[in-house]
Amino acid sequence: MSTPAAVRVWENNLAVYKRIWKSNLLGSIVQPLLYLLGIGVGVGSLVDQATSSTELPGGVDYFTFLAPALIATTAMMVVAQEAMWPVMDGFTWGSQYRAMAATPLRPIDIVNGLTLWHATRGALAAGGVAVVLALFPSTRSWGLIPAVPFAVLTGMAFAAPIMAWASTRETSDQSFPAIMRFGIVPMFLFAGAFYPITELPGWLQVVARCTPLYHGVELCRGAVLHTLGVAAGLVHVVVLFAFWLTGVLISRVVFARRLAR
Repeated sequence: MSTPAAVRVWENNLAVYKRIWKSNLLGSIVQPLLYLLGIGVGVGSLVDQATSSTELPGGVDYFTFLAPALIATTAMMVVAQEAMWPVMDGFTWGSQYRAMAATPLRPIDIVNGLTLWHATRGALAAGGVAVVLALFPSTRSWGLIPAVPFAVLTGMAFAAPIMAWASTRETSDQSFPAIMRFGIVPMFLFAGAFYPITELPGWLQVVARCTPLYHGVELCRGAVLHTLGVAAGLVHVVVLFAFWLTGVLISRVVFARRLAR
C-alpha cells in the first residue's frame, strides 16, 4: 500500500506485458528496420542518384533523413494502439478498471497509471528503434538519447486523446479502425516523415503542421542530425504537451463519470 497509486496501476499492465514482451518488442524493432531497408536504403538509393547534394531532403542522404523520423512514427503507432482496445477492454470485457475502482484507487489514479504505462510502451518502442539506428554510421549520434523522450512525448500526444475517446466506447466499437485508417495512417504518410512537408500543397502544409506527428518528427530528426534550434524545439514540445494535457484532463473526467455509474 506504500506504493504510489499510479504505480500500482502501471504494475498491473506490466504483469500482463511480461507474457508477450518478446514478440511485442521484437515487432517494434523489426518493422522500422524493414522500413529502413526497404525505403531508406532501397528507395533512398534512387532518390540520392537522381538529385544533387543541394536538392537532397534536409541536405543529407535519404536514409539519414528518414531514419530519425521512424523513432517518432514507431512511438505513435505503438502507443496509439495501446490506448484503443486495451482501454475499452478495461471498461467492458475485462472490467479491470471497475475492479480497481472498488479498491482505494481513484479514477484519477487509474488515468495516471495508464499514462505512465503508455509512456513506458513508448520508451520501449522508441528505444528499440534508437538501438537499430545506432548500428548505422550516418545515424549514430548522441542525439539519439534526447530523441527517445521526444518520441515518448509524441506517443503520449496521441495516447491521451485516444484514451479519452476509448473510455467512452462500448463493446465491439468500430471507431478504432477508422481512427487508424483516417487519422494515424494519413499522418504517417503526410506529416513529414518521408519527405519535407514543403513538397505538399500549401493548404496541406498547414494541416500537416497542426498534427502532433509533424512536431515529433521535427524533434527527433533535429536531435539526431543536430539541427534542432532551441526556439523551434520549445514550440514543438509545447504543442505536443498541449495535446497530451488536453487528453489527460478529458480522460480524468470521463473515467470518473463512467466508474461512478
